[in-house]
Amino acid sequence: MRLVKVTSLLLLCSSLLLSVTVHADKLPERIHHVEGISEYRLDNGLQVLLFPDQTQETVTVNVTYRVGSKHENYGETGMAHLLEHLVFKGSTKHPNITAELTERGARPNGTTWTDRTNYFETFNATEDNIEWALSMESDRMVNSFIRKEDLDSEMTVVRNEFERGENSPFRVTLQKMLAAAYEWHNYGKSTIGARSDIENVPIDRLKAFYTKYYQPDNATLIVAGKFEEEDMLKRVVNYFGPIPKPERVLPEVYTQEPAQAGEKSVIVRRVGDAQFIGAGYHIPAGSHTDFAAISVLNQIIGNTPNGRLYKNLVEAGLASRTYGFNFQWEEPGFALFFAEVDKAADITATQEALLSTVEGIAGTPVTEEEVERAKRNILKNIELSFNSSQRIALGLSEWVGMGDWRLYFLNRDRVEAVKIEDVQRVAEAYLVRNNRTLGKFVPSEQPERVEIPKVDDVANMLEGYKGRESIAQGEVFEPSYDNIDARTETVSLENGTELSLLSKKTRGESVSVNLLMRFGNESALNGKADIAGITGSMLLRGGAGLTRQQIQDEFDKLKAQVSVFGGVDFGFTRITTTRENLPATLQLLSKILKKPSFSKEEFEQLKATRKVDIEQNMQDPQRLAFNAYSRVQNPYPKGHPFYVNTFEESLAALESVTLDQVKAFYNDFYGTSNMEVGVIGDFDVAQVTDIFKQHFTDWKSPTTFENIEKPFTKVKPSVLTFDTPDKENATFVAALMLPVGENHADAPALELANYIFGGGFLSSRLATRLRQEDGLSYGAGSFISFESKDEKATMGAYAIAAPQNLAKVEQGFREELARLVQDGFTAEEVESAKAGLLQQKKVSRSQDGELVGTLRRNLFLDRTMQWYEDYDSRLANLTVEDLNKVVRAHLDIEKFTIISAGDMNKAKAE
Repeated sequence: MRLVKVTSLLLLCSSLLLSVTVHADKLPERIHHVEGISEYRLDNGLQVLLFPDQTQETVTVNVTYRVGSKHENYGETGMAHLLEHLVFKGSTKHPNITAELTERGARPNGTTWTDRTNYFETFNATEDNIEWALSMESDRMVNSFIRKEDLDSEMTVVRNEFERGENSPFRVTLQKMLAAAYEWHNYGKSTIGARSDIENVPIDRLKAFYTKYYQPDNATLIVAGKFEEEDMLKRVVNYFGPIPKPERVLPEVYTQEPAQAGEKSVIVRRVGDAQFIGAGYHIPAGSHTDFAAISVLNQIIGNTPNGRLYKNLVEAGLASRTYGFNFQWEEPGFALFFAEVDKAADITATQEALLSTVEGIAGTPVTEEEVERAKRNILKNIELSFNSSQRIALGLSEWVGMGDWRLYFLNRDRVEAVKIEDVQRVAEAYLVRNNRTLGKFVPSEQPERVEIPKVDDVANMLEGYKGRESIAQGEVFEPSYDNIDARTETVSLENGTELSLLSKKTRGESVSVNLLMRFGNESALNGKADIAGITGSMLLRGGAGLTRQQIQDEFDKLKAQVSVFGGVDFGFTRITTTRENLPATLQLLSKILKKPSFSKEEFEQLKATRKVDIEQNMQDPQRLAFNAYSRVQNPYPKGHPFYVNTFEESLAALESVTLDQVKAFYNDFYGTSNMEVGVIGDFDVAQVTDIFKQHFTDWKSPTTFENIEKPFTKVKPSVLTFDTPDKENATFVAALMLPVGENHADAPALELANYIFGGGFLSSRLATRLRQEDGLSYGAGSFISFESKDEKATMGAYAIAAPQNLAKVEQGFREELARLVQDGFTAEEVESAKAGLLQQKKVSRSQDGELVGTLRRNLFLDRTMQWYEDYDSRLANLTVEDLNKVVRAHLDIEKFTIISAGDMNKAKAE
């Protein structure tokens, strides 16, 4: 495929033409406006939602089509998902969409679900990018190629995606449960479809499906980010307005699932290393008034660590992990509750405990405390989502699929209004035996029928709904290197803690925080890596006189998302909260980190959960392959802090770790003497500095910190193979270590070369060969990572495929790498890749959650953003000759270690 390039002159001409065209058209009237989002409707039926957010330097364009797997007929399962793949293959005006996305550094994707399909891309908020995105989405709405040759190659890719799903015991079990639960409705069919339909669907049938559903009157265009609303509306009218409204009338989906006449069951017997027991129940649609109470109920039963399942199963030693979730659909959906159990445990006892917990709420009613805790957790996450216009833009797709985007806000209001009586009522109405699908069948003499209420008219439900006042909008912030440096304050405290603080007005007054404590040295940490990992995971499981649940409750009250984990030489904390709650969040965190309880019960539960996770990894081709990759790239002797265990070694090490060792590790190493902190968002610099002085500087690290070097090591290439019987999907990985660090002169060229070879979005050489041309792999690419203080880089390439295709995948990788080294690059692909990669870096700088990590690392590396500006300048000035020289100096197919994991009997048979 050729890359699409447009000259500056053509862009100027088209821009001038646009300025004439858009002003000539009459703009549509605004229909609804809720909390910063405006709805318009074009004459052709296209629904348009505009969400201006001047605090962003990016724009997200999201097109949602109201078509999903529920609209597929006999022989068409998976058709909506197949189309999701094919519309990336190009359209009349944009014949190479993947190349254009890569060239502009966009963050794109497409997703298919039961009620809807959506396509989105986030990119720098330039006029040129906005014009391109609207042009591309409007063109592929009705002019996508949908060609036979693309179907032939992409079918095998989708089949590979299907095979990947078949590797997961949980996913297979879930699908079988849904198939048993839904007797008639298509919600019982997997979105990815039946293998036979994927392999045999005719192209004319696929084209007809596309023409029927991919039309403006069946679509919602959502644009969020940095733009002026009237200007964006003009652009939308210009690009989408000329598309004619189709004459066809879409058929109504009228199939309804009848009331279940008795409990259903299904048993799946496949290779695996953990047991699952699940119970599912029919529930009303996501728009129904009962759904808010059901969401609260699901939290009460399935949440960790306060949920009833966790307390009755995990704490009792009957399961290693429990969880619950709802499928929130346009039509009556499904609530599920699961438990994971060690393969040697008695699953019968777990099943009895799960069912008595889920269906026993009539005898043990919900409490006010449970309801309020669950509501706090749900509402916290909803409120924090409002701080990101990009998340809202993508999240609205689900509510569009459910009938109306305003349901997003109405659902929040309903959750706030949920009462204890509502939760008790829905529990007794829906969580009953005859509405259940489980892992076995038991006949019933007295069947109970649960009629699931339906929603008749969503539009009437939302008539006159206004929502609330929009949250704080924040300021316009240019993520240039100079501006970031100019706005960042660096503070060094007496105890060795360093702060990098960038205060600015943000949407929803949000704040992002990174804290990293560095500790220990190579000799002191020798042999302690497994203990360190457990120690970090224990820190939020109790401390400062609070239990794990009480800690979660307190952070929920503060509307703070907090995660803490640790490695062999560091402890890390990530926080997202608001200006109002940041001081209290930091103070609470300080108390918890400095006074962990190290509960024996929590320790045993953590070990049990990790044991099951490791055992599952031992039969997962992807996990095995990448574990081997990590071992190849870290060839340290056993006991070294950076030694990478095999899964067998991890199990043995986990078994041997004691609580006393964990306490000793914490006492010997943790402290803030070498702590780096990054804070970005709406906060008071002096107040935050004072909090760190008062609450963090009195915690001394007992052991002297010395950075552990990660030098380049010449590794003898090898071939590693892992056999995973009865797995339908396999993984290929290639590994290479290079003597090139982040500061090396060759680093920019290697990064750009990797972007062309295996980065970008589906248009890299590897993806083009293995996915687009050969149709072997759903996911294929390469990556490279540079050490900041040492002259070392790790490079890898990967692909997933059917075991029978592993040899072809390896052959394709070898041939493409050989072609790269021998023939080099073209000027066109180098310029395109530079533009895409540099825009991608700007998008990263505009995301507070990513930039805060960079500012924190700058403290350790003694950098400012000028280092990155210099690096990017060198990258921007690279020529074809520069790339060819560096690639030929460093990349040699004979130096790669080749790793394969999958069902080797199938691979050998081929």
